[in-house]
Amino acid sequence: MTELSLHILDVVENSIHAKATLIEITICAKVKSDVLMISITDNGYGMTKKVLEHVTDPFFTTRKTRSVGLGIPFFRYAALSSGGHFHITSKPGAGTKVEADFSLSHIDRLPLGDITGTIYTLITCNIQTDFVYIYQIDDRTFTLDTRQVKEILDGIPLNTPEVAAYLKGYLTENKQIVDNGYIL
Repeated sequence: MTELSLHILDVVENSIHAKATLIEITICAKVKSDVLMISITDNGYGMTKKVLEHVTDPFFTTRKTRSVGLGIPFFRYAALSSGGHFHITSKPGAGTKVEADFSLSHIDRLPLGDITGTIYTLITCNIQTDFVYIYQIDDRTFTLDTRQVKEILDGIPLNTPEVAAYLKGYLTENKQIVDNGYIL
C-alpha cells in the first residue's frame, strides 16, 4: 500500500468484519516532536491470545476465503520501517486497539494520503457502524462523531446523497483548517 490511509481502511475493514458497532480512528501529528500517531479502536469480537500472537504474521489469517492476511503485517512494517512503533491489543468480546506511530520526517514514512476520502467511504458505506474520527495536528483538532450526526438527522441515513455530499465537504473543510498548510 502506498499511503497510510489505505492501511487505516484495511484495519477498519477488519473491525467491521469483527462486527464492531463503534470504531474510533485517531490521527495525531506532533510536528515539533516529529511523530505521527495513528490509533484504531473498536468494540468488535476481539481476538484470543493465540490469534493475537500470530496476527502480525503475513501467512496467518482467520478468514476462510484466503490463506494470507497482509493488512496488519504491512501496517506494522510501515511503522517500523519509518522509525516508529506498532502495538496491538485485543480481548475476546471487548474489541481491539491498533496503534502505530511514525517519524514524520523519516524518508521511508508513507504519506497519509486521501484520509478524507477514506473516512468518507467508511462512513457512507457502513451506515450501521458508528465512527468517531479525530484528526489533530499540534493544538488544532477536528472530531466527527457519527452518533451525533445521526441524532441530528433523526433517521435520515448517512448515505443519502445530500447528507453524503455535506459530510464530504465537512470532512474536507475541517481537515484543511486543522492542516493549516501542513501536509502529512
